[in-house]
Amino acid sequence: MKILISADMEGATGVTWPADVLPGTPQWERCRSMFTSDVNAAVLGFLDGGADEVLINEAHWSMRNLLLERLDERAEMLTGRHKSLSMVEGVQHGDVDGIAFVGYHTGAGMEGVLAHTYLANSITGVWVNGVRASEGLLNSHVVAEYGVPVVLVTGDDLACEDALGYAPEALKVAVKDHVSRYAAVCRTPSRTAADIRAAAKEAAALAVRHEPVAGGPFTVALEFDAEHLSMAATVVPGVERTGERRVAYTNDTMYEAIRTFKAVTTIVSAAVEEQYG
Repeated sequence: MKILISADMEGATGVTWPADVLPGTPQWERCRSMFTSDVNAAVLGFLDGGADEVLINEAHWSMRNLLLERLDERAEMLTGRHKSLSMVEGVQHGDVDGIAFVGYHTGAGMEGVLAHTYLANSITGVWVNGVRASEGLLNSHVVAEYGVPVVLVTGDDLACEDALGYAPEALKVAVKDHVSRYAAVCRTPSRTAADIRAAAKEAAALAVRHEPVAGGPFTVALEFDAEHLSMAATVVPGVERTGERRVAYTNDTMYEAIRTFKAVTTIVSAAVEEQYG
């Protein structure tokens, strides 16, 4: 049995504000340890549950945040940018039986600790076929095309609630309870590690590949916080403005749709000016 862990940081133990997840800050350095603890707990749990291999895909920011030297030696880690499938890179090779979303969060325009979708700001909403989307929902559509079930989700309580919509059978572990975008009631790392390990052990039983799900076509709509960003996004072929601050595009598969999404967010992030957005 092979498990892929997609590891994001905003939903990690103890994380509540931007400096906690911005590489180079003292707070980020401190929170890296708790992030690594969450991920390692998932590794240990899956191994407890019978997994033969665990591959961790670094999925936050620079994708160079986890402390490799603190991970169980039986795991392997894919770190760094750039990757064809970004947050779920590795799922496409046909040997993954289940995937865990560790440290996930809610999407742009939603309540939740550090809620966003790909870009920390600028994007105020994303919809897939009319359903407001988090990164979890986007990635769940991608992995479904490869027949890989989402078996575990960790994050704040609202991220776990969000996961009920895209992975109802997956085990969920809330490491903190949302108070505001920048505040949460947090459990201690020792407590969350125990909770994640226990859930991952149980979740291993759900790691059974199924027939690929062809759910397309997918229409993805994005809303930005400024008019010029929607204009910038139309540089990407197939992306059209649907309103002053909105664009949309349609692809036959989620593989294509997530790659178009990556292109849009790359263009848009380059169009943001430091002071005026």
